[in-house]
Amino acid sequence: MTHKLAIPSDYATLLSELKWRITAARSRAVLAANGEQIALYHDLGKELLARREQEGWGAKVIDRLAADLSDAFPEMRGLSARNLKYMRYFAEHCPDGRIGQQPAAQLPWFHIVVLLTQVESSDERAWYAARAVTDGWSRPTLTQHIKSKLHLREGAAITNFATRLLDAEARKAQAVLRDPYHFDFLGLGDEAHERDIENALVRHITRFLLELGAGFAFVGRQVRLEVGGDEFFLDLLFYHTRLKRYVVIELKGEAFEPAHMGQLSFYLTAVDRQVKAPDDGATIGLLLCKSKNQVVAEYAVQDIAKPVGVAEYQLVKALPEPLDTVLPSIEALEAELAKESDDE
Repeated sequence: MTHKLAIPSDYATLLSELKWRITAARSRAVLAANGEQIALYHDLGKELLARREQEGWGAKVIDRLAADLSDAFPEMRGLSARNLKYMRYFAEHCPDGRIGQQPAAQLPWFHIVVLLTQVESSDERAWYAARAVTDGWSRPTLTQHIKSKLHLREGAAITNFATRLLDAEARKAQAVLRDPYHFDFLGLGDEAHERDIENALVRHITRFLLELGAGFAFVGRQVRLEVGGDEFFLDLLFYHTRLKRYVVIELKGEAFEPAHMGQLSFYLTAVDRQVKAPDDGATIGLLLCKSKNQVVAEYAVQDIAKPVGVAEYQLVKALPEPLDTVLPSIEALEAELAKESDDE
């Protein structure tokens, strides 16, 4: 006679708790292992830096050292001559093992390499390091944000948040908007119409969300609302999980006009009354236009009772001067390092 195993009534709760503990422990183990690796690389880099300054160690010695270390530790990755040079560069530019206020050990090694080789200013490097940690950026995402100069665009939209939201809410809401937005990934020219842009953004929703920033969740496009028997359609509706409020985005394939704000304000009222939950914050509106007169836009948003912002979008991005004109690329660093004399 077989007996069924009695499942305790609190089994599901226990299982959930144990899974959380295992996940947390694994995460701590990964962070600890990464911290040990970064500490090792920094220590090796300091030694190589000291040898260069005291004994003139150059590229040839590092090449030999890389070969000998790889032979001694064949299972260990990261002991190439290129990586040893990165370690030395790391120790030289981050002598305390920190990037700004951010412990470098909280970042994967090649995030650190990207920050060191693609960001010139120590303040900018610290900004990107902190954001990479808090938002969990992958290395391609970090690289893309550096190339698009996100630190100059974030929080730059024209808004009335300071007078329409509480101080803490206003600061958070301002920080999530950018100006300009880069939509060059759509493959559209400047002559594209609003609906073409909207369709393309939805087709490329993953890239669009990446450009919008962390916290945006896509709700829908051409969202229908009925007011007084009339139909209205929102271009794009999002929910921001960190701000805990809806965000209505309206696209205009033309230069900004003050009249645009009246339509957007109407949509916000409709969403607040028909869509948002009682515990959601007031809905925010963002008008994306092809171009804007800064002063006109500033005047226009101040007269709107709802929290709104205005920003431009760029379909064909005019990249800033190539990074390799102001920063040493990985290739340039290696070329410079290769020129070093070996006095041994």
